[in-house]
Amino acid sequence: MESPGRLQSLWKGKAKAEPQDFDDLNPIITYRQLFAQNPGVRDPLRVIALCDSDAFYAACEMIRLGTDKDTPLVVLQWDSLIAINYPARKYGISRMDKLDVKEVKTRCPELIVVHVATYKEGEKEPGYWDDIDTKTHKVSLDYYRRESAKIATLFKECLPDCEIEKASIDEAFFDFTKPVREIMFERYPHIAQVPADAPQGLDTPLPPPPPLSWNITKFGYLVPFSPPSDGTSVDGTSHDSAEGDHVMATWHDIALSIAAELMGKAREIVHSKLGYSTSAGIARNKFLAKLAASYKKPNSQSILRNAAIPSYLKPMEFRKIRFLGGKLGAALAKEFDATTVGDLLSVNLDEIQRKFGDDSIWVHEVLRGIDRSEVKEKTSLNKSMLASKNLPNPITNASEGFHWIRVLAAELALRLNDVRKSKPNLWPKTLVLHARKGYEPGRSKQAPFPFTREVNVDIIASAGDKLWKELVGKSVVMKVTSIQLAFTGIETPEVGQGSIEGFLKAGQAIKRQRDYDRSLRVTDSSLNDYRGDQNDTAAHGEDRATTSFTCTRCRKTISLPQALVNVKELHTEALASLRSEHNDFHYAQDLANEPDEAIIPSGSTGHSPKKKKRRKEPRGIEKFFGRT
Repeated sequence: MESPGRLQSLWKGKAKAEPQDFDDLNPIITYRQLFAQNPGVRDPLRVIALCDSDAFYAACEMIRLGTDKDTPLVVLQWDSLIAINYPARKYGISRMDKLDVKEVKTRCPELIVVHVATYKEGEKEPGYWDDIDTKTHKVSLDYYRRESAKIATLFKECLPDCEIEKASIDEAFFDFTKPVREIMFERYPHIAQVPADAPQGLDTPLPPPPPLSWNITKFGYLVPFSPPSDGTSVDGTSHDSAEGDHVMATWHDIALSIAAELMGKAREIVHSKLGYSTSAGIARNKFLAKLAASYKKPNSQSILRNAAIPSYLKPMEFRKIRFLGGKLGAALAKEFDATTVGDLLSVNLDEIQRKFGDDSIWVHEVLRGIDRSEVKEKTSLNKSMLASKNLPNPITNASEGFHWIRVLAAELALRLNDVRKSKPNLWPKTLVLHARKGYEPGRSKQAPFPFTREVNVDIIASAGDKLWKELVGKSVVMKVTSIQLAFTGIETPEVGQGSIEGFLKAGQAIKRQRDYDRSLRVTDSSLNDYRGDQNDTAAHGEDRATTSFTCTRCRKTISLPQALVNVKELHTEALASLRSEHNDFHYAQDLANEPDEAIIPSGSTGHSPKKKKRRKEPRGIEKFFGRT
């Protein structure tokens, strides 16, 4: 379930509803809009695609095992089916099933059942073991993440001018608006500049577009303008796309067709090079593109033209729309005695807002196919990595925690090393351990994670063990149902830190100088007085900026030891070492000032209960979202 904060971002800034009941399906497009340098989410020629890998986890396993594309295969995570390939679906196997292998094998003798890889203590990498047990193993999705990254990289190479937003491990949004516009100028040069006799200059509407013949092999399936007359469901599996040839095209249709060409070619390359089939939806915004992607599956793409939006949305059960299921969907259905989108279109905005609050304008708009969310590329660098395990058998004795820390450490080691293959300078600042009972507040411990040439399970587990000992203290009896180990503050070193060899060399020089200063009983204050008496650059031929820095937090000036001032080749590394050490000082202070949350040891008396912050009660539509 989505959080209220996530949903509020969709509603922010909307004061009133836009055109009623699909009034904006064929807007007038002017040269000014066509030549816009930064077309926004309201642009009438906006084109968005959603590309979804077909039965992704199952496809990954088929490629790993080298099975034939017609071989039925399912993927298990403990007792739950998490992926079923399309050949297996023909036998009536559903993700809602609790898989009885013997029973299914009678229906489908050739079915391959694969359990996802798991981590187990003593192994550096996850594997496909015969003795898997949720009491001792932890699920690994690392293989799927790697394959997903390969697909994403190839799509970026095929579509370099598109803005691409990864939506999940197996799907991504593509904004084709800008690249499509450039192709339109090439194919239709008569619109590439404003005609000299244009009556309104830039605000003159574009001339009518040329005829457009839709070719299913070139563009994909077309969502029909009219609902099925034979009782077929709105997934459209029985419809012929030729309907589009008999309807006058719009410039937005032209834009959709160009995007379909680009998307189709990219999908073919991904399939030929990596072996993965995908399904795509192409429409005017993200919401409609996602709906269109599921119109025909697998290995296809579907185009939802503006004129087809009403007939596609009206018969749809609105509770199948993202965010309109669950408690909110049930409340809407009960309040307005509605089932489909068409049922709710008769409810005006004032009535919805009176019942569900001002923010319910989002409901009013999404029912009409309006979505103004951007396609925004997310940074490929995650600042944190988390390995967690919800324990079927709670930890009741402190010694049991070390087993799970080692299992979690294996996952963190693998993921960090994977990232450092392409970005070797990345390193986490902190290792964090968190433990809790159920949904009750837990307790965390964290410590700086020192740099080493190579990271492995032993190094992470050793650091995690220390945090565990600090976390549990002298508690003898406890009940921990969830344990998490995480890296935070993952980033590249500061510019100028150079290689690790130089860093260590500078650090050793600083240590030697400290030992020397200590032997002479030189205090910090006398050393600062000595530095304060030094002359400036003119006397020493040295730029003070290369031998000192001023902390932005405490405003103190930190300078290199005198022994290093004259060793110019070490200035950069030594100063970086000093800066890092000084930052660690502030970081340690911050940690010391952070209050620990209460852990939930059964029978423990070492912690006094802390006052919980009073939760702000959600209002209006917000109350339908949150943890369930």
